[in-house]
Amino acid sequence: MLDPVNEQPEKPSKTRRKKDMIALQKLGETLVNLPKSQLAKIPVPDELLEAVTVARSLKDHEAKRRQFQYIGKIMREIDPEPIKAALRKIESNSEANTVQFHQAEQWREKLIANGDDALQELLGIYPQLDRQSMRQLIRKAQYDRAHTKNSGAATMLFRCVRELLDN
Repeated sequence: MLDPVNEQPEKPSKTRRKKDMIALQKLGETLVNLPKSQLAKIPVPDELLEAVTVARSLKDHEAKRRQFQYIGKIMREIDPEPIKAALRKIESNSEANTVQFHQAEQWREKLIANGDDALQELLGIYPQLDRQSMRQLIRKAQYDRAHTKNSGAATMLFRCVRELLDN
């Protein structure tokens, strides 16, 4: 927005700057709460990575609050967009994994409940599937469910379906 008198861009208001700082601080908190494996995938400067590591080790609430403010300060000095993009990618991957997990659960339940009919449907979608081993797993899982046993057949069936959906 232009200032009508000087025809220069207006500086953001103090409230706007404060909201932006809080948003960056929250982004830093998100980084602190990420598992180390996911944090390693995010492009962060060394100084920020060190501050995040220190924040993870702090137990005192006030010390953590100050460290989050420091992380926010560092975030103001860098471009946060690559970090936000990486976090969105991680979030979308975890959502996709959750959806795939639920699909595998649904297929397992359908296979146990409907047996060969559901297996034929699955073979129509995935013709590379080993029919004989799947049929054995389904029958074993059905037997376990009918006799309230747990031999792990339902888990093995789930793993096979999940692997199939992964590929």
